[in-house]
Amino acid sequence: MVQQARTTRIWAVVPAAGVGSRMNSAVPKQYLQLHGKTVLTLTLQRLLELPLLCRVVVAISAEELQSTDSCWQQLDLKEQLGLTDSPRMQVCAGADTRQGSVANALNALADQAHEDDWVIVHDAVRPCVRISDINALINAVQHHPAGGLLAAPVRDTLKLAQTEQASVQGTMDRRQIWAAFTPQMFRYGLLRKALQNALNTGMEITDESSAIEALNFSPLLIRGNPDNIKITHPEDLLLASAILTAQSSEQNTDV
Repeated sequence: MVQQARTTRIWAVVPAAGVGSRMNSAVPKQYLQLHGKTVLTLTLQRLLELPLLCRVVVAISAEELQSTDSCWQQLDLKEQLGLTDSPRMQVCAGADTRQGSVANALNALADQAHEDDWVIVHDAVRPCVRISDINALINAVQHHPAGGLLAAPVRDTLKLAQTEQASVQGTMDRRQIWAAFTPQMFRYGLLRKALQNALNTGMEITDESSAIEALNFSPLLIRGNPDNIKITHPEDLLLASAILTAQSSEQNTDV
């Protein structure tokens, strides 16, 4: 009897346990309102538009999960979106760091995902990511041994600063520099190994690609639209609102 080859699946992880201190808000930035919904809701809705995703695992802070009146617990009650009831949604406790939250989410998939499955990691506060860009990422990395990430060549001239005085030490060659976005997409087993290696060596990572790079892999850079912004500062909410409005207009024009 010929054994049928197993289909490689795609999972998604959204680290959403951060407090967003740079937003100067008592509410974590992923729960701020944008176009009548929370930023996190918009991000999750966009990911759930992808039929290829088996499941989206959201890593929420333990405090948010335990408190009955937390922003997360109020999410469904206020918006009646049924996100937490979706069969493609799974929630786990996050951690104090991004890499810890992602690692917890990967652990939550341990009895479901296989080593060679793919995992898409996406920032909770990037609600403007285009579905076409995610599909381009999936198509580009499907035969790569490690994976890749959405990114874009930088446009501005970059200065190397002397941090104490904020004076210029030099000008960098921007032709070799790209700005990293999310989603970032890697093999499940490799990503778990990379994050454990980062933990063992005391390496602080700001994205998953850097952990993969530490294992001597070279992830692919897939050019994404620069409107895939990360909401970090208060003014970013206004920009994200304008981007979502423009994207909606594009879709209406295409109909």
